[in-house]
Amino acid sequence: MPFFVIIPARLASTRLPAKPLADLGGKPMVVRVAERAARSGASRVTVATDHPDIVAACERHGIEVCMTRADHPSGTDRIAEVALRLALAPDAVIVNVQGDEPLIAPELIAATAALIDATVPMATAAHAIDNAADLFNPNVVKLVTDAIGRALYFSRAPIPWHRDAFAAEGAGFQAALPAGYMPLRHIGLYAYRNDFLQSYSSLTPSPLEQIEALEQLRVLWHGLPIAVHLASSAPAAGVDTPEDLLRVQRFFTGAII
Repeated sequence: MPFFVIIPARLASTRLPAKPLADLGGKPMVVRVAERAARSGASRVTVATDHPDIVAACERHGIEVCMTRADHPSGTDRIAEVALRLALAPDAVIVNVQGDEPLIAPELIAATAALIDATVPMATAAHAIDNAADLFNPNVVKLVTDAIGRALYFSRAPIPWHRDAFAAEGAGFQAALPAGYMPLRHIGLYAYRNDFLQSYSSLTPSPLEQIEALEQLRVLWHGLPIAVHLASSAPAAGVDTPEDLLRVQRFFTGAII
């Protein structure tokens, strides 16, 4: 099924001011993200922004861009506005690719989009956690799925909690974990069916999402399915800190993309 990529990009950033415009090998970060997304097989890639500087940067590099309202509470609302303005069909598949993911794998975008159908309005991705530090880090979002790969729950806590193995003290618990135990780390990539995307903001926020500070729990709380693509490995990290930016700049130095 054809799919569309919309990339929300705001200029404001607490830790990295003007992050979407950061230079990566001669091109702004948001342009690099759009170019990666275009390699996914998407029918159309559009940047959604509230700032004229980002509009100008995209236009200089031939990237489609749409100016949005500045008062959207989330990137989800921003891409919903753009999907409406592009007059996309109700059953169109839209992938939300964050504007600070210049190394995102095009195959990951395509695989997540492919999970959307008439019964599944939303999809995301995950990969296996292979170390205790990530498992117990509240900044690493975990999830569990059912037998057919749909999300049961997302949490900042270690889930599933292996009762017997985690009773061991210190690092010893890892040796006690049974074969097949595979906690999953959530990857912040989302695909939506357009009719669901347009109705998302009307869903009542859930107590669970407020407790965990995880917006996707609103969808589960209302009884709607979220399909999960299980990636074979962790994706390249996005850009959240000055250290991340230096790492990605080194990657793109001299690169021809």
